[in-house]
Amino acid sequence: MLGSVHEWRVQVGGDEIRAVLDLADKDEPRRLFVFAHGAGGHMADRGMLALTSQFCARGLHVVRFNFPYRQKGGRQPDAMPRLQECIAAVASRAAEEAAPQQLIIGGRSMGGRAASMLAADRFACAGLLLLAYPLHPAGKPEKLRDRHLPRITAPVLCVNGTRDSLCRRALMDDVINRRSTNWQMHWLEGADHGFHVTKASGRTDADILDEIGMTTAAWLSSLALRLPQA
Repeated sequence: MLGSVHEWRVQVGGDEIRAVLDLADKDEPRRLFVFAHGAGGHMADRGMLALTSQFCARGLHVVRFNFPYRQKGGRQPDAMPRLQECIAAVASRAAEEAAPQQLIIGGRSMGGRAASMLAADRFACAGLLLLAYPLHPAGKPEKLRDRHLPRITAPVLCVNGTRDSLCRRALMDDVINRRSTNWQMHWLEGADHGFHVTKASGRTDADILDEIGMTTAAWLSSLALRLPQA
């Protein structure tokens, strides 16, 4: 069970959204992750809660929130600039309220993509955590969403499944090798875009979640001596 101890209402332009802070099980150093949901999800969907539990168990405070379209009950995502504006507003509020030593931004799929574009515009953060980054639309590998990636200077951990229909491994490896620095890529063997595995893989979804948690914890340790970017 998550320990949500703070709930905020955050203004994003003319809209008000809901954000929740889940405290980590331990608090040294004080790291906080602003965690954006995917296009078809919301701040309290099963995947968001499962990942949040993993992060909190490994010392990472998490702020979950709804994008404006989801707060209104809609299914059509807001335009990308609006998504970026929302993440920036939540991150700024979280930094003010929680005063973390390290502020990390990112999210699942679309939410991670929006955070990566914000980081490419030099939004101040200690790191970028991307979960199931959507490198291209399903079935359209020629339409890469990679143009902004070379501009990201913050440390990046990107976690994708090897069966992700929105991120062909060969394409992502090529993009990172040619265009990005300071980028750690972790592949989850047999996992799809939702981080699910088949019974034939010999693994369970719980195994995948645990691998994400352990990988994230190791990456966080590498950020121990880094300060948030100015």
